Amino acid sequence: MTDKIKIALAQINPKLGDVTGNVTRIRKARAEAAAGGADLVVAPELVVSGYPPEDLVLKPAFQDACRQGVEALAKETADGGPAIIVGSPWLEEGKLYNGAFLLGDGKILAKRFKYDLPNYGVFDEKRVFVPGPLPEPIDFNGVRLGLMICEDLWFPTTAGHLKKRGADLLLVPNGSPYDHDKPEQRLDIAGSRQDETDLPIVYVNQVGGQDELVFDGDSFILDRGRQMRARLPAFEEKIAVTEWQRGNAGWLCLPADIAPTLDPMESIYRAMVLGLKDYVEKNGFPGILLGLSGGIDSALSVAVAVDALGADRVRAVMMPSPYTSQESLDDAAACARLLGIRYDSVSIEPAMRAFDTMLREIFAGTQKDTTEENIQSRARGMTLMAMSNKLGHMLLTTGNKSEMSVGYATLYGDMCGGYSVLKDIYKVTVFALSRWRNQNRPDGALGPSGPVMPDRVITKPPSAELKPDQTDQDTLPPYDVLDGILTCLVEQEMAVDQIVAKGYDRATVLRVWRMLDLAEYKRRQAPPGVKITRRAFGKDRRYPITNGFRPR
Repeated sequence: MTDKIKIALAQINPKLGDVTGNVTRIRKARAEAAAGGADLVVAPELVVSGYPPEDLVLKPAFQDACRQGVEALAKETADGGPAIIVGSPWLEEGKLYNGAFLLGDGKILAKRFKYDLPNYGVFDEKRVFVPGPLPEPIDFNGVRLGLMICEDLWFPTTAGHLKKRGADLLLVPNGSPYDHDKPEQRLDIAGSRQDETDLPIVYVNQVGGQDELVFDGDSFILDRGRQMRARLPAFEEKIAVTEWQRGNAGWLCLPADIAPTLDPMESIYRAMVLGLKDYVEKNGFPGILLGLSGGIDSALSVAVAVDALGADRVRAVMMPSPYTSQESLDDAAACARLLGIRYDSVSIEPAMRAFDTMLREIFAGTQKDTTEENIQSRARGMTLMAMSNKLGHMLLTTGNKSEMSVGYATLYGDMCGGYSVLKDIYKVTVFALSRWRNQNRPDGALGPSGPVMPDRVITKPPSAELKPDQTDQDTLPPYDVLDGILTCLVEQEMAVDQIVAKGYDRATVLRVWRMLDLAEYKRRQAPPGVKITRRAFGKDRRYPITNGFRPR
């Protein structure tokens, strides 16, 4: 019976559906772990297929490809190198499972299926998978491994069962997406399981962007007494080999590197960068294009884009109208200079005159209103989409969560685009992130050190500049008030009386509630964007468009 073992945590960035590529990534991780003397490598949940596979996993051809990937990896373990735990969809006796497999000695040594299937928020695993039975420990080199998959950790049943059945430690492959509260929440949950079982927990999470989700990695080992023994860096691929010894109290992980906890603003910013980077690269776009208005939303969006892709893959265009201020022209140009990107200017005034001429007879006898403002926004949207079509660059839209919540956005205008990094970022946080990035350059960023936007972009009153002397606050409550109410309504589902009890004006709360409901049809047509909060628009929050309910 061995008294020592080395376990490698393989924090991998898979691409959903790319089974061949994912197998190659796993193979490289195993080779790196072998060079470090690992006996066992633990990879994330569904790493062979990518996560979450959604309805792609229902295709028989995809199921077959995943099985073949697992079997190919199993055969390679006959080389005498480390065994490996990988996750994959698995069809058995007509039932489709979310599985994890111990591969070694050239074969599949053991397989376990996920017991607790999440079916809330962004998760709908009960739609595609069948729950497995409570797992039994796996004997490996004299160690009894308790293998449990992601959600199995969040409830005491599986861990308690494995403890009773004699597990020595708990291995947890994960596909746990980021939100700004999630890292602390995971540690709390793992700590509870550790308290209940008195077993070490090896938590291995995937990293990378998948559509609107970002997986932050942040894998860790939590030993007895909730002691952190190892922690991998967030938002980075990493292979870490840890050493274990058997003692009187059981298996103990020797202290290893512990990556620092990120500042909240850095954590959010890096999630935005990784989400955009992987969306662009995994979908094969050569770069991105966006409208640079001189305002804070586009300034922050272009900074994220340059940090994600590099200045040579980002280009911006200013599209002035007669209402565009000289300040905006100067600030947009300054942003482009600070970031070192290509910057063009295309006036939309000819398009405005053309639409005035086209619609003069039909609009005769009416007063100018938001219709003419929306024409400006749509002229910009058409210009940007034409450039995107011609140049091949993906159009990045720049609207934030505050605006999308209340419909302060124009369909087929400023909502045009293929992706958004601010979709789940409230305006108050936009200001905070902009100040943070002007003072900090995160690890791995491809953009410059130092300021990425003029200070005036952050301090001046926000404006759509669609009519003379316009500011956002002509139409909306102050952003600190608006965002506070929206957080209560969207993230917390609070009733009006509860929100008013927090100090907000009742009429303002009712007005924001009404705007939030009326804008649902716009949000259904919005591009995808990085999930940052606990409840992003989309899969997290599914409201009907036709909705007759009104608060009293």
